[in-house]
Amino acid sequence: MIRLLYLFTLALCALPFVPGVLGILIPAFSWLPPLGLTTPNLSAFDAVIQWPALTQSLWLTLFTGLGSTGLAVLFCFLILRQYWNSPHWQRVEHSLSPMLAMPHVAFAIGFAFTFAPAGWFFRLLEAMGLDTNGWFSLIKDEYGIGLLLALAIKETPFLLLMSISVLQQIKVNRLTAVASGLGYSHNESWFKVILPQWLPGMRLPIFAVAAYGISVVDVALILGPARPPTFSVLVWQWFNEPELTLLPRAAVGAIVLLGLALLALGFIRLLEWLLLQRCRQWQIDGPRQSKRTRSNLHQPHPKLRFPSYAPFVLIPVLVIPVLVLWSFAHRWRFPDLLPSRYSLRFWQQESLSLVELAANSLSLALVSSLCALFLAIACLEYRQQYQRGIPSWLIALPMVLPQLSLLFGIQITTYLIPGQWYWLWVAWSHLFFVFPYLYLALDGPWRNYDIRLDQSARSLGLSGWQTWWRVKRPLLLPAIWLGLAVGVSVSLAQYLPTQMLGAGRISTLTTEAVALASGQDRRVSAIYGLLQGVLPFLFFTMAIAASRYSARYTRRTQQQRRERPDDIICGKPHYK
Repeated sequence: MIRLLYLFTLALCALPFVPGVLGILIPAFSWLPPLGLTTPNLSAFDAVIQWPALTQSLWLTLFTGLGSTGLAVLFCFLILRQYWNSPHWQRVEHSLSPMLAMPHVAFAIGFAFTFAPAGWFFRLLEAMGLDTNGWFSLIKDEYGIGLLLALAIKETPFLLLMSISVLQQIKVNRLTAVASGLGYSHNESWFKVILPQWLPGMRLPIFAVAAYGISVVDVALILGPARPPTFSVLVWQWFNEPELTLLPRAAVGAIVLLGLALLALGFIRLLEWLLLQRCRQWQIDGPRQSKRTRSNLHQPHPKLRFPSYAPFVLIPVLVIPVLVLWSFAHRWRFPDLLPSRYSLRFWQQESLSLVELAANSLSLALVSSLCALFLAIACLEYRQQYQRGIPSWLIALPMVLPQLSLLFGIQITTYLIPGQWYWLWVAWSHLFFVFPYLYLALDGPWRNYDIRLDQSARSLGLSGWQTWWRVKRPLLLPAIWLGLAVGVSVSLAQYLPTQMLGAGRISTLTTEAVALASGQDRRVSAIYGLLQGVLPFLFFTMAIAASRYSARYTRRTQQQRRERPDDIICGKPHYK
């Protein structure tokens, strides 16, 4: 049974790439018989090349995608250098979960409401007596700086979370102790000793962040420039053209976007190689601090000291009160710091739609996450028994390849299948993108599990299923709860899979939030953005509570069993 589940998961991870690639290659050559296009040609390629401002859109995409990735990596490393193993690190670590729980769309809406020309930040500056007329706006700016900063701030907590396991594996404490004994200062230890080992371990998370920054559509629609837009938004606009005979142009755009993402990943890999292999003199030239500073080796250098982790906590936390204020505001004139009148009218007006959309979102999230959890556990158990797991590159592909390119080809393939299975296609696409994150979330706990516990349980007469349920499950249940919360949050944030494979017939909170953020009433947009951000946070809260309860229950049960050893070892009744 477990072998069949493993093979099914391999098919789930590998087979979508076949229609995904063929579905953009074949239409790109203008061959779509259902639309009457039966003569292959290169007219679609010519249409894309001749598109006005194409070069500017491509450079804008590279600037925002690679710029946000570089800033996020820099911020992450500097925060780790300052706070790792310090008294403040536990506070930083505890702040990661609520920041990661907030979807990109909800953060983008709150970011726009905060830093727009009439946003709360400019209201605060006006209240301080500053004239903000003519100031540069971060929202919809032509250079994409607001989009770049928003992506960098949102992705930094993700890289910090991924860095925890990497730093634990390379044993930072021992490295810094040895480096300190050799005369390296705190900064030199991190830049010359830890950075060359941390960076290769973070390759996959950095690739995932870069690929998302290159191909992001929903956040770019809210914060990015409009004339010209980023290339992913431009391809999305081509895809939504009402004239179906223009689909070959969108297919060529999807191919170009895929090539652009691969080019960006190759550029990042080349930079890593140049930094760590070709430019090694800075790593091996030894310590350079003066004798006067050798007595304070463990303290960060004041000139390189990162100011604080506060901006990465305050900005995501600030957007929630801004969304709450806008959702209840009835009249809020600029430059008033707070609304002059409040009302529940907009909540009452949208209540029926919110219930329906929340039900759709939760049903898709729970079905896809539970299925992904079941398959991930089966694959991890198969790896433990047969020492053969899913290849890492196959897990990474859905994370590092542009969603728009893959989904375009998959959707073209679904046109050939009769029937309207939109909900099923959307649920399957969510499962396809949720599985890698959930698998990686459970991979560490499964690797750290002591297999000798299973061997001891089997030697005492328990079957394989009894061993898993009574011994392994209680120990791994906290990780399972948190992994399920990760899967639900990833599913709730899916925009392109829901729009493309649902053909506009499956609406969720995310799809409506993006649609309303493009110019509708700010109060309605704030309601949808707030609810879209609250749901993942609730799941993370419930998962943390459930994991703590399960861990406490396991310890209590083990304590009770230790008090009655005859029941477990000898099987004799216990008499009071």
